[in-house]
Amino acid sequence: MSDIYKLLEIMATLRDPESGCPWDVEQTFETIAPYTVEEAYEVADAISRNAIDELRGELGDLLFQVVFHARMAEESGAFDFGDVVGAIVDKLVRRHPHVFGTDEQRRRGPEPGSWERIKAEERSAGAADKPVSALDDVPIALPALARASKLGKRASGVGFDWPEVSGVRDKVDEELAELEAARASGDPEAVREELGDLLFSVANLARHLGVDAEQALTAANAKFERRFRGMEAAVADTDADLPDLSLADLEALWQRQKAR
Repeated sequence: MSDIYKLLEIMATLRDPESGCPWDVEQTFETIAPYTVEEAYEVADAISRNAIDELRGELGDLLFQVVFHARMAEESGAFDFGDVVGAIVDKLVRRHPHVFGTDEQRRRGPEPGSWERIKAEERSAGAADKPVSALDDVPIALPALARASKLGKRASGVGFDWPEVSGVRDKVDEELAELEAARASGDPEAVREELGDLLFSVANLARHLGVDAEQALTAANAKFERRFRGMEAAVADTDADLPDLSLADLEALWQRQKAR
């Protein structure tokens, strides 16, 4: 028995209503979904730390999530793991005509915009009688910054975008000014709305600069954490605590960590 079939068999055993694991049996798509997202983040974390040995285990955990969802779907008669594999095989072949297509398609090679065009055709084919939007299938569950970038990219695909990065930069300035006006008004709801608009504009600025906004912010978080922990370590060698220091002392500590 191959490893994948063994994994499928283990999953079926865990979900057996009579002899399976009570926790696994009571799970649903909704209760498992947060674990699926968490495992995907743990894969990304292992990659960011170049922890290849950990990556192997994290990929296994993520695969188990796919198997878990597929098993629950099979129990309801919706689809099974084989259907999941078949669907991704079909999709990869369909979206790579320059690799798997006709002799003529392979001869032409990759064509600019073909990936998004094929995805748009897939959305249209799956929409039946529903109105089709360029923004269809942008997952709600994406981190907000990543989703903002994807929404902007989709809109750009139909021509709704700034032609130059300078236009996006001006938009950031405009949204910052509107945020300041909202602050002056004292309306917390207006502040929340304008701050959201500013963040959305910054995500689009990142896209125009060819930067992944989510990755950039992740790197900035890591940098801040590294420097702040350095401040804590520096203070730990003295008799003081961070809350005891003046703002000027804290700023001096911060600048020393930046210099390092």
